Amino acid sequence: MWVLAVGLLLAHNGYLWLVKGVVPDTDILALLPVQQRDPVLQQAFTHMVDAAQQRVIVLVGADDWEHARSAADAYNAVLAKHADVLQTGMRLSEQSQQDWLAPSQQMRLSLLTPSQQDALRAQPAKYWSDTALQQLYSPFSGPKLGAWQDDPFGLFSGWVQARAQETPVRPRDGYLFVEDKGRPYIVLLMTLREPAFSMATQRAVLPLLEQAGAAARQALPSVELVSAGVVLHAGAGSAQASREMSTIGVGSLLGIILLMWLTFRSLRPIGLIMLSIAVGCLGAFSVCWLIFGQVHLLTLVFGASLIGVAQDYGIYFLCNRVSADRKLDSRQLLRRLMPGLLLTLTAAVIGYVGLALTPFPGLRQMALFSVIGLLFAWLTVIFWFPALVSAVTLNSSSFAAWFGQTRRHWPLLKWNGASLLALLLFASFALTGIARLKVNDDIRSLQTPPKALLADQIKLGKLLDAPTPVQFYLVRGASAEQVLQREEALKQKLEPLIARHVINGYQAMSSWTPSLQAQQANRTLVTQALLAPDGPLKAVAAQLGEDQGWIRQMRERALSGAASANGGQALTPEAFLKTAASEPSRHLWLGKVDSPEGAVYASIVALRGVDNYANLPLLQQAGEQLAGVQWVDKVSEISSVLGHYRQYMGWVLLGAYAAIFLLLFARYRFAAWRVLAPPALASIATLAVLGLIGQPLQLFHVLALMLILGLGVDYGIFMQEQSLQRDRFAWLTVGLSAASALLSFGLLALSGTPPLHAFGFTMLIGIAVVWMIAPCFSQDSPKEEKQ
Repeated sequence: MWVLAVGLLLAHNGYLWLVKGVVPDTDILALLPVQQRDPVLQQAFTHMVDAAQQRVIVLVGADDWEHARSAADAYNAVLAKHADVLQTGMRLSEQSQQDWLAPSQQMRLSLLTPSQQDALRAQPAKYWSDTALQQLYSPFSGPKLGAWQDDPFGLFSGWVQARAQETPVRPRDGYLFVEDKGRPYIVLLMTLREPAFSMATQRAVLPLLEQAGAAARQALPSVELVSAGVVLHAGAGSAQASREMSTIGVGSLLGIILLMWLTFRSLRPIGLIMLSIAVGCLGAFSVCWLIFGQVHLLTLVFGASLIGVAQDYGIYFLCNRVSADRKLDSRQLLRRLMPGLLLTLTAAVIGYVGLALTPFPGLRQMALFSVIGLLFAWLTVIFWFPALVSAVTLNSSSFAAWFGQTRRHWPLLKWNGASLLALLLFASFALTGIARLKVNDDIRSLQTPPKALLADQIKLGKLLDAPTPVQFYLVRGASAEQVLQREEALKQKLEPLIARHVINGYQAMSSWTPSLQAQQANRTLVTQALLAPDGPLKAVAAQLGEDQGWIRQMRERALSGAASANGGQALTPEAFLKTAASEPSRHLWLGKVDSPEGAVYASIVALRGVDNYANLPLLQQAGEQLAGVQWVDKVSEISSVLGHYRQYMGWVLLGAYAAIFLLLFARYRFAAWRVLAPPALASIATLAVLGLIGQPLQLFHVLALMLILGLGVDYGIFMQEQSLQRDRFAWLTVGLSAASALLSFGLLALSGTPPLHAFGFTMLIGIAVVWMIAPCFSQDSPKEEKQ
């Protein structure tokens, strides 16, 4: 029957991974309680990040424009041959630039900057007539967009310049470029055809970028290439993971194989133990998928490591099979070992079920994954190991006999002066270390990109002055018009912050398509200040020697060029998004979004120059008093999620110790503390070490402490059962399990990935301490059998 069950698990997992092509969920906000999740906010963040995630930006820098253009041409020539991998930006032409301005130019009277609005209210008619004449005659009056008659007062040109100031990037000779201290950098924008986190994408794109870079350097040896993109960081992470897998992973596997060979003189034990863990993982994934419909990546990482506890069940059975009388059948041996096996399983399940009591769905999913995985692995040991391992299958080696005898060198903990001194020294060490322990839940501390990539990212960010995708304002309203009006109220709050250099600027849909209310107000303001019968046009006509007919023609020309907002032809976000000019701003408009409260409209106001995190409270305050405006700081929000998880895991860990103690008390009575003391002291020692070396406490440290409890309880149970049965091979069981755990998890301390390093370092200290002190808490020394 268990063969049938495992066969069904294999079939289901094969269907999910190979046929359905499932992908683990990577959204950390999916781990939040449903009532704390905001679907509109989530869509806004996805809207901001998706475009950036698929984009690769390369700056091609040189001492002069011609050299930069030749290097960029060489770079583009390589990419042009691989359009199926990377989509490159279109070359700009004069006509395409004019097409960008056409929709806005038709509505030019409705588009004004805040400074233009102030000037129209405050400046006299003479100021505007002088401005019109200067626009006509002065060669230094700024760029001309169309005929002078279409924009005699330069209002539309000023509005276009204000939009252009939202980015330092400018067009030239078909390219976009940015300049830094007289040095031109051509901006090459590329879009990935496939997801950036796909290994296949990384294998295709990264060599292609290297090839293009080599072509640019061949065309211009002194060229400067600055690259940025999620795929570059993902590729660097994948390369690092591959290196670590080939060193840490292979090293730990070889170490475990060697250990099993020395102990049993056979590779069958390692195969059996891996079989039990594999069945546990398959069962946990299938059940979680059937219940949740999705499995989070963090669940796989956490759950798969916890299922490593399952190796103890197999090791316990195998070591006792070696030590048992050959006349004893494996099934009879299993019945003898069943109390200890049941106790280890129940203790582990109690610890992990505690996670299910938290309000976080992510922790509940991890709890179910771990419990199901442990149960399936345990059942594999119970059903298959007695059938696959007989009395003649395994033989005791000299190494196993020697290790079993080393147990007698450990001192027992007794109520004497030596034990009291050791306790006082440990208490002093623990209090000193824990007093220095700090906490850091910042998500940025979990990332260590290569220095070259980080330097390129910083330089590119400064040159392009691009908005950050992780700090922005989310604006909501019952209609698109209300959203735009609320954006305009927010921008009034942001203008003083720009003047104080808190931020460099902002990007908002209302800057391109003002609200209908603002468009009507702008049109009325322009009409009253500039197009009135006795307005500036009369003075301009007098200077040019024109008559009333000319004034009437200029007025009609201005009014016919911009339709009335009440006439249904006003510029709206929906119409603007259909134009080529909207391409850089499309991520700012979410439009109609479904939410638990009903359909709402939403938009994003992005900020430029948010590089001083001390200014974030000022930005938060700017939107606090405005209806429908929400400040979003994804770095702080995700860090807060990690902090909540760390705190809950800490309380769950304490609750698990209490629940397991009650379970152990039923069997060991007042000796139950001897089982829990080793993992508890090891956890305290680990926290003290973290404090002494200055490594702040994070979620992954607490996850490792949970695993130390799961493994440490097993060691304590094995040693306590040893005291009851006087079986020295229980010490061999503890040694093999601890050594395997150190090789499997402890070596992760060598990882360059901060979360894995934190997890591995905690395991390395904790498991080593449990291993060293577990024998000291036995009730008596086993009587050694004569060899």
